[in-house]
Amino acid sequence: MKFCIFGGGSIGGLLAVGFKKIGIEVTVVARGTHMEAIQKDGLTIIKPDGKEETYQLKCTDDTNSLGGQDFVFLTIKSPALLPSLDKISPLVGKTTTVITCMNGIPHWYFHKIGNKFENTKIKSLDPENIIDKVIAPENIVGSVVYPASNIVEPGIIKHVNGNRFSLGEPSGFNTERLTYLSNTLKKAGFKAPIQKNIRDEIWLKLIGNLSFNPISALTGATLEEICNNEGTERIVREMMSEAKIIAEKLGAKISISLDKRIDGARKVGAHKTSMLQDIESRKPIEIDSILFAVRELGVLTEVNTPQIDTILSLISQKARLLNCL
Repeated sequence: MKFCIFGGGSIGGLLAVGFKKIGIEVTVVARGTHMEAIQKDGLTIIKPDGKEETYQLKCTDDTNSLGGQDFVFLTIKSPALLPSLDKISPLVGKTTTVITCMNGIPHWYFHKIGNKFENTKIKSLDPENIIDKVIAPENIVGSVVYPASNIVEPGIIKHVNGNRFSLGEPSGFNTERLTYLSNTLKKAGFKAPIQKNIRDEIWLKLIGNLSFNPISALTGATLEEICNNEGTERIVREMMSEAKIIAEKLGAKISISLDKRIDGARKVGAHKTSMLQDIESRKPIEIDSILFAVRELGVLTEVNTPQIDTILSLISQKARLLNCL
């Protein structure tokens, strides 16, 4: 089996090393100094206990030389998907399984959803409907990613905590490829539960990302600082409530209370969200899949989203001024 990790950043690097350990033929698609460092010295993982491990990996930015793969893990950030389609295309054949490991609402959300919204296209994610031409919806397996990690310097990734990659077919069926993926990830040292409705878990993570991430990027506050401030905690709760109504109108269920979701974030402590880190580093931020798409789904389901709209306007302006779009 040929495995390809498209996006050799912090999450992609963890996956690649895990697969390498169990003898899977894995290739990492990366770019720039990070790719050059992996090619020269291998990829180093700093584990949560501080120990370091280095692995030699096949790493390239030339996808034309790789050809069709059996499994392609998309571990890029959602804004990079459309610009990367030319690079992704050579990797995807008729039988390739593509696992989307990105935050927020995925472009395939309405594929085989099984209700009146079947096959609705999300314009904020794919305005010209071109993604399906490269990655057929039938090729996709959904994933919700939980590990926290970051690139310390080119070729070196620090794994902070977490090792869960939840998996699910858009149809909700338990297929042979899904079972194979789950078992392989478990052998590689990850938790990989199969979810009957992966959309439920997408929303469970998303209600945190759509509220905490932009508020932290706007204020500079950590998770616990947001939760422990009456004003920002109220905004988080209102944004989560708006998103929860949308999720339910689309047929998804959020299994825990908003209080518990907020308390969970509070317990993470003095953690800077990925969006705050990207703002500080002047990198593009993920607002299309976690805010623009949710607002679009609010219009679709006729749900008013005043708090989401306000925060989206503010973070969009800040990102534009800092060239982070």
